[in-house]
Amino acid sequence: MAKKNGNLHTAKREKNDEFYTQLADIENELKHYTEHFRGKVVYCNCDDPRVSNFFHYFSYNFERLGLKKLITTCYKNQERDLFSQNDSEHAIYLEYNGDKNGDNIPNPEEIGIHHLKGDGDFRSKESIELLKQADIVVTNPPFSLFREYIAQLIEYNKKFIIIGSQNSITYKEIFPLIAQNKMWLGYKNGDMKFKVPEYYEERQTRFWIDEEGQKWRSLGNISWYTNLDHSKRHEEIILYKKYNEEEYPKYDNYNAINVDKVADIPMDYDGIMGVPITFLDKYNPEQFEIVAIRKDDEDNDYIYSFRTGEIEPIEGREEKRSAKLTTMSSDQFSMARISTEEYSSDDARRWINEQSEGHNGRRQEQICKNTHQTTAIEGMIKNAEGKINGKITYARITIRKIK
Repeated sequence: MAKKNGNLHTAKREKNDEFYTQLADIENELKHYTEHFRGKVVYCNCDDPRVSNFFHYFSYNFERLGLKKLITTCYKNQERDLFSQNDSEHAIYLEYNGDKNGDNIPNPEEIGIHHLKGDGDFRSKESIELLKQADIVVTNPPFSLFREYIAQLIEYNKKFIIIGSQNSITYKEIFPLIAQNKMWLGYKNGDMKFKVPEYYEERQTRFWIDEEGQKWRSLGNISWYTNLDHSKRHEEIILYKKYNEEEYPKYDNYNAINVDKVADIPMDYDGIMGVPITFLDKYNPEQFEIVAIRKDDEDNDYIYSFRTGEIEPIEGREEKRSAKLTTMSSDQFSMARISTEEYSSDDARRWINEQSEGHNGRRQEQICKNTHQTTAIEGMIKNAEGKINGKITYARITIRKIK
């Protein structure tokens, strides 16, 4: 076990996973979610409870947020350093159930300290049992384990607000969750500064040591990821530019136009657009939807909507309605026409809808079988996948307006 833990710690050092979030950054983000916390159990499972600013925030705001319980654990380092004074035999977890003496300060006697048999790794059985108690998980997990960490949250159906690199958006395990609106970006994204351990090597840029000898790193590609709703997600992007073929060229290999800046999304174009990854910071799922481009064996183009789960010809949405009618038999179509035009009964309309939906469902199933994805990750044109006039383009997300 000691060897395994040592290897984990070595890997952690090599990947530079330890970035310690500042209280101000936590406060600035979490103030947009206060209505979600009332009556909930919050779990911070990648935080040394003795120094964690996440624990500090939630324990000092326990009553204001109306929390039910706060639990925090962390991976137990095998070495004593600035962040984990782990000279004991066991990792620990803390439980806080709120103020007991009326001073609104989390005193040591009010915090339950419990020993863990293992090292506190979020993947351990002990940590998973604590995870099962939680309603919302809030933390800064190891960046190198982000895929695995998100997979665990999804598996156990947990709400979360976590920090990660914006590079994670392009992971094949992560982007489909964003496209399906199972997770999205938080309120604040971009630059963030972190304390880092003593063993971090000095760098030429975005690195400094303060007057007390503490090492710091700043990163410009940090995002909060969540599946909790917030107000920014419902702000519409103001569109002002008009479409023209010169400014918005089509891809050589995809039936979509390229848009270089989010601010340049044309107001009068309803087709598929390839937009920068930064679009997700302003993504309003009521204004736009992420779509995938598919093809059939005859090289015809189709649109797959993550929002509806339907596939339609890329030429236009109106064709989907006519396709429903053409799949009906002549008798069914006649019955539909007679019922709606002559009788207009609720029963007849219900029957027509059921028949139409049934045929459309079978048609959708057939289209799914006969079409294939055109990009490595559906809904995204990755670097070097797209070409315009023979030149390779940057990574893009494929979207269209919602009518």
